[in-house]
Amino acid sequence: MATLTYVYADSTAVLGPLATYAEPHCYDLCAEHAERLTAPRGWEVVRLAADAGPVRRSSDDLEALANAVREAARPQERTSRQGGPGDVESGEIGRRGHLRVLRSPDS
Repeated sequence: MATLTYVYADSTAVLGPLATYAEPHCYDLCAEHAERLTAPRGWEVVRLAADAGPVRRSSDDLEALANAVREAARPQERTSRQGGPGDVESGEIGRRGHLRVLRSPDS
């Protein structure tokens, strides 16, 4: 697996290790397609060395993931500081799940 990134200003395609986060204009390729990759005429392909072994996940990674899942599942508590539905300062007039309905700036 590899991630392909284009640098249009330099007419360069960079093929490197699999990215750890999503970014616009980056494409993840399987090993077969990464090996066969060619660039348009006049472009250069830079192939960065892949890591020697598989990515090892630490217990810190697992704990951080578990904490993020717990936080996302926790019911949202509303305080007067955060505002709630109908709060004049935030402009929020309703809520459905994680979506908010905001008051139009004209009203």
